[in-house]
Amino acid sequence: MRTAALPRWLVSGAPRPAAPKLYCFAHGGGSAAEYLRWARDLPGAEFHAVQLPGRGSRLAEPVFTSMDTLVEGVLAHVPLGTAPYALFGHSLGSLIAYEVTRALRTAGRPLPAQLVVSGYPAPHLPRVSQELHTLPDAELIEAVSRTHGGIPEEVLASAELRELAATALRGDYQVLETYSWRAGEPLALPITVFGGRGDQVTAEQLQAWQELTTGEVTVRQFPGGHFYLREQPAPVLRSLAGALRAVRTQERSAPC
Repeated sequence: MRTAALPRWLVSGAPRPAAPKLYCFAHGGGSAAEYLRWARDLPGAEFHAVQLPGRGSRLAEPVFTSMDTLVEGVLAHVPLGTAPYALFGHSLGSLIAYEVTRALRTAGRPLPAQLVVSGYPAPHLPRVSQELHTLPDAELIEAVSRTHGGIPEEVLASAELRELAATALRGDYQVLETYSWRAGEPLALPITVFGGRGDQVTAEQLQAWQELTTGEVTVRQFPGGHFYLREQPAPVLRSLAGALRAVRTQERSAPC
């Protein structure tokens, strides 16, 4: 039996019973608060952002350090499948959303009608081996900031905030760097793929998500780098709203 969603797991917008639900997963080191404004800017969806331990309102809780335990936690505590819904993830959040979807299929639970991934290569592609999660706090934050940016200036300027940020970053990078893609049957649902034209993630790496589903794949790139969705959010939200409109016309995917 599934456990009811605990309040600490979700940061939610206003109830919209007639609208599809949108569950968002943040980037590495990110918090649900990153997407809270979307609850207002996406009136066609009931918004929920998943708050993982070790950040925001769950700062005192131990972080996840493996994808398997993270996904188990999400499936146990977030009520996915109670109504037509979509999953969105940016960067590491894309990988989490994908693996959550695969785990739902294995469990025979209703799948999302749409998977929206952002700023992350298709996970079956070869990756450069890294061990950033083993670095001291200062070096970890410097390496992440240099590669992807996205760490607020006030965090970089404060020793206390850097220490807090490093805890979530370290756990998330351990999840990422110890992750190993397992071959399996492709999903049977549409995937919308977003990316920044100036990001290190290439158009070819984004397009490769097509190999992971038998459904339609739509790739859209926007001006900006890895955090393009912060730089010019309006066109991103319009495209996301279009993907959510499609959820209304799709039946919920049956378990495979």
